[in-house]
Amino acid sequence: MKRRALTIATNLPLIIGVSFAIRAAFAISQVRHMPANLVGLVPFLNEAGNIAFSLAKGHGFSSPWWQETGPTAWLTPVYPWIVSVIYRIFGIHTPHALYAAVLLNIIFSCATCVPIYFMGKKLAGSGVASGAAGLWAIFPNAIILPYEWIWDTSLSALLMAIILWATLKLAESARWRDWAGYGVLWGFALMTNPSLGSMLPFLLGWAAYRGLRHHSVELSRPALAVGIAILCCVPWTIRNYVTFHKLIPLRSNFGLELWVGNNNSYDETLQIVPAPDPARAELREYVRVGETAFMAEKLSAATLFIRTHPRLEIVLWWRRFLATWTGSETPLKSFAEAETLLVRVVLVTNLLAAIGTVLGIFVLIARRSIYAFPLAALPLIYPVLYYATHPSLRYRHPIDPAIVILVAVGFTSILNRRNTPSAELPVSTSQA
Repeated sequence: MKRRALTIATNLPLIIGVSFAIRAAFAISQVRHMPANLVGLVPFLNEAGNIAFSLAKGHGFSSPWWQETGPTAWLTPVYPWIVSVIYRIFGIHTPHALYAAVLLNIIFSCATCVPIYFMGKKLAGSGVASGAAGLWAIFPNAIILPYEWIWDTSLSALLMAIILWATLKLAESARWRDWAGYGVLWGFALMTNPSLGSMLPFLLGWAAYRGLRHHSVELSRPALAVGIAILCCVPWTIRNYVTFHKLIPLRSNFGLELWVGNNNSYDETLQIVPAPDPARAELREYVRVGETAFMAEKLSAATLFIRTHPRLEIVLWWRRFLATWTGSETPLKSFAEAETLLVRVVLVTNLLAAIGTVLGIFVLIARRSIYAFPLAALPLIYPVLYYATHPSLRYRHPIDPAIVILVAVGFTSILNRRNTPSAELPVSTSQA
């Protein structure tokens, strides 16, 4: 009976089914608490939804804020285009459009179980594989975000998981088509979420190093992957240059994102940098000077703030670090003052995930796993961008698949040691 129960619990299709049921149940419960007249409107009132609205209306890729403001390169085209297709099929700002968008996000999130499972199996066997996929099925971030954000968040997590899985396999391949496919995968990811590109040199570099050293892979194959990834982005870059008369390879909004977390509105009593108010000053300035000049102004103001407040920046980086890994800049205070159990669950599970991530990295390093670098690189490198700008659990979400794998590796190692009789543990031969 125990063996049969274990077989059922580690069944990948069942894990995917459970993850779908949990996410769908959460979304349904949340929709029921929203006023009927706002169901199809409020979730789309963000940059992705506004650009999709413009596309669906035939106005082109434009207007990231809630009024007509002209062409934009605020986001890359994949996800706004997906939402615009949903609009065309189910109606603009209708409840059915929300249901379709949330369902698609849920599908992306559930599909992430697949690369997580196979990466876990490659790393440490079927136990870690099913454990990691099971953790993803019940991980609060992965349950909440498909509903809370009509954005590329869930798709980005799926793409990063697939890229990481492909990286582990690519290091063992000398076939041209595998390296070409890897380049296409990266090209699509960059057109979905350019932030994922921060990992391209590290993951491709590791795969190339492993291939060159152990599988006689020539440099022409990694070069092909890079070339194809760049070619996938060229049409969008050309469009941006023609539209704005300026080289914008992917998107234009870094200046604003940096300014949001680093500006002269800092309140020393609250120790917080307020976000911009798109209903007032920022929107008026954006409309007055245009997108490229607006972003340049914000970049200049943010860099000036950083240079003139070095001690404050240390404090802000630390607070952003905490927010990235727990969900709050003041986690203890947020836990004590939380109005719902869900908030407390999110704070606790993210703290445990952070501890498990560190543990998993140490376990892989201690085992001298060849996969330690790509798994560790994601949590160590990817969030640095948000330590510098401003944090959110949704910004971190693309690396959450790697995090649950590391958690599974770390805690499985502890369980295995506890279940192994001390007489069977290896005896150290080192001498003091």
